[in-house]
Amino acid sequence: MFTWGSSFILIKKGLLYFSVMEVGALRVVITFLSLAPIALPRLFRTSKRDLVYLGISGLAGSLIPAFLFAMAQTGIDSATAGMLNSLTPLSTLIIGYMIFGLKAGPVNIAGVFVALAGTIGLLQFSGGNEFSFNIKYASYIIAATILYAYNVNLIKAKLKHIPAVSITAITFFIAGIPAGVILFGFTDFTTQLFREPEALHGLGYIAILAVVGTGLAMIAFNKLIKMSSPLFASSVTYMIPIVALLWGIADNEHFHPSLILWMLLIIGGVVLVNLKVRSKRVSKTEH
Repeated sequence: MFTWGSSFILIKKGLLYFSVMEVGALRVVITFLSLAPIALPRLFRTSKRDLVYLGISGLAGSLIPAFLFAMAQTGIDSATAGMLNSLTPLSTLIIGYMIFGLKAGPVNIAGVFVALAGTIGLLQFSGGNEFSFNIKYASYIIAATILYAYNVNLIKAKLKHIPAVSITAITFFIAGIPAGVILFGFTDFTTQLFREPEALHGLGYIAILAVVGTGLAMIAFNKLIKMSSPLFASSVTYMIPIVALLWGIADNEHFHPSLILWMLLIIGGVVLVNLKVRSKRVSKTEH
């Protein structure tokens, strides 16, 4: 929650120095470099079938969304971006049911919609006008949430036998290759970095975003998927808008006192999503 909630303000800061393509590619390339020592020895011990699924996971869960979020934040603020990201659990529920046979109880489903109602309330009072006039940019994040949802279900269904660290390292190793081609072959990143010393500040923001907000956060998230259900794991995104909103306030973005009530509604929804998971664990222990 804290790492991903802070990602949006880091993207915003990075866009002050670099283009959309540069921010998206840099985020993946730096993560790729930081995880490459872990990925290389594990890569050769992974089956071809798993590598195919890991490649799909790298594209759907990392590479494409990195560019989509950067494009979106050229038209909407960081707090609104964090709120729209909360559509991920709803997308996870729909895609999981339609494609992967995901089963969820009525309490879980109710929690999804309660938390979504809280997110809509946050959007209305902290970025509603921005959203209505920039549906084009909002659609980029909606597309990213669909890809995230597919990736979450894919990991649970096809990659649950692989350690979370291996999933993260290998997916970024695969995604990092096309990202590197884009960065060094189709942008002026290297020239800009040498000609504009201030660009190092932007590189610092994106480096933090890549190593902490992408690499380490994805390891924890992939572990969470394996420990729980896709729906429960994706419900962490409901908490992200709260952190994103607080960063937005710190950066002089809009704030309304009623946002506190919508935050509480989101938290209540997440509790409902988790209720059935807890009851299952208790029953297993008792049995």
